[in-house]
Amino acid sequence: MKLSTTGTSGASLHADADRLADFVLFTQRSCILNLSAELNKGNVSFPQFFLLAYLSSEEYLTMSDIAKKMGHSTAAATGLVDRLEKLGYVERVHAAEDRRKIMVRITQKGIELVSKMRKEIASDLADILAGMDEDQAETVEHTKRALKSRSIA
Repeated sequence: MKLSTTGTSGASLHADADRLADFVLFTQRSCILNLSAELNKGNVSFPQFFLLAYLSSEEYLTMSDIAKKMGHSTAAATGLVDRLEKLGYVERVHAAEDRRKIMVRITQKGIELVSKMRKEIASDLADILAGMDEDQAETVEHTKRALKSRSIA
């Protein structure tokens, strides 16, 4: 699959976008199915895992930060954090300047889970990419560059 660049008709762009959407859905489904089996072992849901992934790249997040990133209410974010805290993946700490402010940070156990899952995802993607022909690989690279230039990725 090769994305056309100049002089491309709207129909051709839509066809390319449809093929790319199929690729994204296929790879996402493959990764999610593998994640599902692994996460079920630790009783972690997908939203909880996504929260752990956010936390792994931040020093901490407040409850309102979590709610905003997850697209949930603060009450729903509190529920996610409660469960992860009981499992030992996150901890709550009070802000030094205002003890009423609660910050959530990932624990070493949470970091290890996210790291393990990232490795699994990378392995799955490597298998998928290894099976691509040259045009398909070129399309993935072109898409990666386009997303970076738009600050999406």
